[in-house]
Amino acid sequence: MAGAIRSCAGGVVFSGDDVFLLMSDRGEWVMPKGVIRNYNRSNEVALWRVEDEAGIHAEIIGIAGNTRYDFFSESRGREISNRIQWFAMVAADHTFRVSYEQGFLNGGYFPVERALELLTYEADREILKNALEIYQNYRKTIA
Repeated sequence: MAGAIRSCAGGVVFSGDDVFLLMSDRGEWVMPKGVIRNYNRSNEVALWRVEDEAGIHAEIIGIAGNTRYDFFSESRGREISNRIQWFAMVAADHTFRVSYEQGFLNGGYFPVERALELLTYEADREILKNALEIYQNYRKTIA
């Protein structure tokens, strides 16, 4: 059975000097993301997922890049390839609410250096570095 490609979108959310991370049901540190469905736009999906998974109302300030990961889905009985477009985002404050109903175990804002240590996947660390550059430039323009 051939694999399926899923288009996804996610957000790298900054507030002050910190960035938001979630711990998945497998104990992996990740950033909020979700599958794009029903012809929705990737930027809309990224904002919705950040709000839905983390309770954060954020604003997009740039495109941080793309990642891809492949895995075998037991429930679907085939390979799935997730392609994720990431957006750099800013939140007004450190308010958040982890969506335990969706299986997340933990979450919060962390200093960027700590977040780089916590993130499970190297590709996510690279996206965080890209997003940080966008965020730093954004902060200069509003200073």
